[in-house]
Amino acid sequence: MLRRLELDDMGQAAAVHRAAFDVMLPRLIGLHTVEEDRWFYRERLFPVCQIWGSFDGQALAGIIAFQRDWIDQFYVLPSHQGRGIGTALLQVAQGEFDHLALWTFQRNHRARRFYEQRGFVELEQTDGAHNEENEPDVMYAWTSLDFGQS
Repeated sequence: MLRRLELDDMGQAAAVHRAAFDVMLPRLIGLHTVEEDRWFYRERLFPVCQIWGSFDGQALAGIIAFQRDWIDQFYVLPSHQGRGIGTALLQVAQGEFDHLALWTFQRNHRARRFYEQRGFVELEQTDGAHNEENEPDVMYAWTSLDFGQS
């Protein structure tokens, strides 16, 4: 089940983020506390983003946080990847905007394949000197085929 998340869901959203992030970059486990993650979702993301979740029963299995032309956060629990959850969440954002961009880490080959298979193109790579994790990253962008047409 997909639905737009509410403020009360931000603790679960932060937990999905952390679980997926820690598997992807285990050397950065502990970069933030659980409470810092919850604060970030409640105070930073929720006021400016649409945040949608995919549920497996009552449990949140994936999240996407986006605003005009930008995906801020996008995570699916590792145990739930490969089941179409990411595609369904991405389609929510793509249904709202004709153009989307995002950053992902260069070493996150699974995410990069996912984006490229869904029409995202690489725009830029950095050495990571300007992100909190100091991890080389890559920017991707997507534009709908209908963009600019009536």
